[in-house]
Amino acid sequence: MREPAATIRIAAALIDDHRGRLLLVRKTGTASFMQPGGKIEPGEKPLRALARELREEIGLTLGTGQARHLGCFSAPAANEPGWTVTAELFHIRTSGIPAAGGEIAEAGWFDLNTAARLVLAPLTRDQVLPLAAALSALARP
Repeated sequence: MREPAATIRIAAALIDDHRGRLLLVRKTGTASFMQPGGKIEPGEKPLRALARELREEIGLTLGTGQARHLGCFSAPAANEPGWTVTAELFHIRTSGIPAAGGEIAEAGWFDLNTAARLVLAPLTRDQVLPLAAALSALARP
């Protein structure tokens, strides 16, 4: 599949915990909250890019088999007008405490109702939140 020239390929993580909360980050100098993750370098596998970005952004080291691929999703880029972000999205369930690092100004756990009231990146608002709600419903006993 050929992507448009104005596409940013990223690997991102829908990270939730056992209490139904979602981990969101906000990059320095921006208003929108989104999933942790980042650009996939040329020749880099999406899971490897995700592991690198999570370590840099929130201090999370991925364990073997911890991330489950959810699919590839596209939306307008939050911080680059006219660009589209295409995300290889992975699900991770953890209860670790994020440590904002690198370009991250803020990282935190939000219940889904609170998250829905934040300024969110289009991918997060339109695709990730509904996925998070579905995963949360499946996790309930």
